[in-house]
Amino acid sequence: MFLVFDPSSFVNHMDELLPYPFLAIVGQAEMKTALTLTLVNPQIGGVLLVGPYGVGKTTAVRALADLMPLIAREEPGDDGQPVTRQAPMRIIELPLNARLEDVVGGINERVALEQQRILLEEGVLAKAHRNLLYIDEINLLDARVVDAILDAAAQGRTFVRRGPMTRLYPAQFALVGSMNPEEGTLRPQILDRFGLRVWVAPLAERRQRLEIYRRTREFRQSPEEFRARFAGELGQLKHEIATARELLPHVQVPPDVEDYALGCIQALKIPSHRAEIALLEGARARAAADNRDVTTRADVATIAPLALRQRRSLQIESYAAQMAAEDAAIEQALRQVGGEAAAPRRRRPPKPRA
Repeated sequence: MFLVFDPSSFVNHMDELLPYPFLAIVGQAEMKTALTLTLVNPQIGGVLLVGPYGVGKTTAVRALADLMPLIAREEPGDDGQPVTRQAPMRIIELPLNARLEDVVGGINERVALEQQRILLEEGVLAKAHRNLLYIDEINLLDARVVDAILDAAAQGRTFVRRGPMTRLYPAQFALVGSMNPEEGTLRPQILDRFGLRVWVAPLAERRQRLEIYRRTREFRQSPEEFRARFAGELGQLKHEIATARELLPHVQVPPDVEDYALGCIQALKIPSHRAEIALLEGARARAAADNRDVTTRADVATIAPLALRQRRSLQIESYAAQMAAEDAAIEQALRQVGGEAAAPRRRRPPKPRA
């Protein structure tokens, strides 16, 4: 008896469930801001939610199902020909036990066993195209799987090769990961690939914690009635996200705002150039969400903690200082041995022939 993997099992059909209302989440303004801006502008580079268990990370991500904007999606029509229809983005959840073949794509094992032929099949990354890919406990995922996901997120495509057979699939998606730092950290290379980082801290106020309990109990007793209380606000927020996505291509970043953002990055001695991409794209998304076509310094200041958190590297700073010291020593040695380095003599141009 063979156990055959079914890639469709990785798709989280959120329409079959009733998610907790996004706006019913108590507190956590930073997390809500980061997630909604990612829906507005996936070019931010995704969001990493870091916090202990039980603070609402997964609940918040799944709650985005009510806010998903409409996108153009090709589907087979009645005559078998592709038809373009408007459909909401979906949330694709990746389980912790996902294999590299499941994520990237590979041979359809059922067809190979039953029909004795080779058929390359798309993986989770291809199914996540133009959707939101959510990875819970990303710090526990196999390193090769994480690398493949981040490479696809950066390149917008995934390449499958099995022997002489190759397939290229588009894979442009909004990426959201979550983790509990008690179970280990992420490699710096992986951490750098996330545009925004959110520390989802436990709420400290007693009234807020009690309100979480009360709302959770109400939702469990009657999900439909509880969701109806927030339906109007959710509808308004969904409309605002859709409007911001339409406005985003027209949002400009003035030179003085660019200088302000780069000055902050350089003051923090952040080595990765992804810092300015996340910071300025996040600022553009915030301006669009505020129905503006020009970003301001206030947009940069709001996004800076999210985009620049955990991007400094003491190891890189130490290494750069060591290289500068070695270069200075080499220059000093050159001066001691041979004096000031003579400027290279120019070759005289050849005289024109008579």
